[in-house]
Amino acid sequence: MSKYLYLAIFLLLSVWVRASSFNDAMPQDTNDVNKLAKQGYDSRLTDPEQTIAYGEKALTLAKEVKYSKGIGEAYRILGLGYYYLNEPEKSIDNYLQALKYFTEINDKQSEAKVYNNIGNLYRDNDYQQSLLYLNRSLAIAQKINDPQLVASLYLNIGNIKYRQKSYNQALTYYDKSYTLFTKLQDSINLITCIQNQGVTYFHLNQFEKARQLLLEANNAAKVNDLNQIVASVNLTLAALYIARNDFAGAERIIEEGKVYANIIKDKKLLYDYEYTTYQMEYKRKNFEKALHYLQDIYRQDSTLHKTNESTRINLIQKQFEQADSQRQQEALLQKQEYDRVRFFGVAAVAGLLLVVVALLVGNVKRKAKTNAQLTDLNAEVSRQKDNLDRINHHLEEIIDERTRDLQVKNRKLSEYSSYLSHQIRGPIATLKGLMNLEKEGLVGEAECIEMMGKCVSDIDSKIIEMSDMLHNPAKTDAKV
Repeated sequence: MSKYLYLAIFLLLSVWVRASSFNDAMPQDTNDVNKLAKQGYDSRLTDPEQTIAYGEKALTLAKEVKYSKGIGEAYRILGLGYYYLNEPEKSIDNYLQALKYFTEINDKQSEAKVYNNIGNLYRDNDYQQSLLYLNRSLAIAQKINDPQLVASLYLNIGNIKYRQKSYNQALTYYDKSYTLFTKLQDSINLITCIQNQGVTYFHLNQFEKARQLLLEANNAAKVNDLNQIVASVNLTLAALYIARNDFAGAERIIEEGKVYANIIKDKKLLYDYEYTTYQMEYKRKNFEKALHYLQDIYRQDSTLHKTNESTRINLIQKQFEQADSQRQQEALLQKQEYDRVRFFGVAAVAGLLLVVVALLVGNVKRKAKTNAQLTDLNAEVSRQKDNLDRINHHLEEIIDERTRDLQVKNRKLSEYSSYLSHQIRGPIATLKGLMNLEKEGLVGEAECIEMMGKCVSDIDSKIIEMSDMLHNPAKTDAKV
């Protein structure tokens, strides 16, 4: 017995030590996941491929330690990486995976971030769908009071208004965003905000203000190695220089922008630079070069148009797949709930059956034991019956003898009662008579008391005599 006890204690200690070591390791592992995710996020504007590499490492580690929030964030980082590489199908796939994990753990802040990212993904394909996701994210961000996310959403909604050519509304959102990012001291997003303001002023034909803002954004982006922003800003600066007939400045900016676009491998930006170069050559009246660029643009435009249409179709398909997946997940959850209820029902019935079987087995054993006891009791009862028969026979003899004796005693008692009542009745009658005479005043009080004393003495002597007779039956027989 003691051997099994020691073994059980050893196993419990082993499990406890393992659980303790696992719990100690978990915080470090989750911190590593969070660190990788942050590194991926920080490199999105400089090297999107590096963002994907960090995201994949974070996802692998998060799955190993079963860190749901980390898995969701890793998928989000992968979505961002593919977004900046202009691979929207892969991007939406990862965003939807992230959203699934964040919904399961009810992480509203992370849900809002994913809605923001999906809104940006639809920015160039479906303005209404983009605003739907961005406003959904904004409602959550305002509810949980996340100023960083609110500022980002103002910036992104401003981008949609810009694309809808509502430039003044776009500037209103950019101003709100700029104010919040300034308070938060977020230098990276401030650069993006300044860039968007410059682009908007360019379309409002306020070229000098646009140039100042764009140069400020360009210089700040270079200092912070924000390659994507530099490439994007240079595109607008080139268009601005062309509008002002500064072809040398435009050519210099275009070449620099192409370098940065190649670094981040952004095919769409490279196409935009080709089109801007065509515009420059055409305005310079260098028609031969302009025609050459136009032919290249036509070929690229056809491919890009097909890609954009394919992207749009794929995004719509992903939406339907997401809805279908959600329906399937709900159906699966209902089935799991039904299976769980059925399992517990079957387990309860099985448990009850086991209890019933145990009770029946116990009942059979108790009956067998009771029957054996009853057999022994019957034998004992038979023995006791024989003894009782003998005792009853003896008792009948004793009872007969006692009955005769009692009859004699009852007869004597009756005779004694008659004698006693006769002896007592006389003195009592005398007492009654004296009391009546005293009431009527026929006898004096002193004489009455004296005579009552004699009656009492007579009664007392009779009682003593009765006591002697009770304790001495021989006297009773003589008197009677």
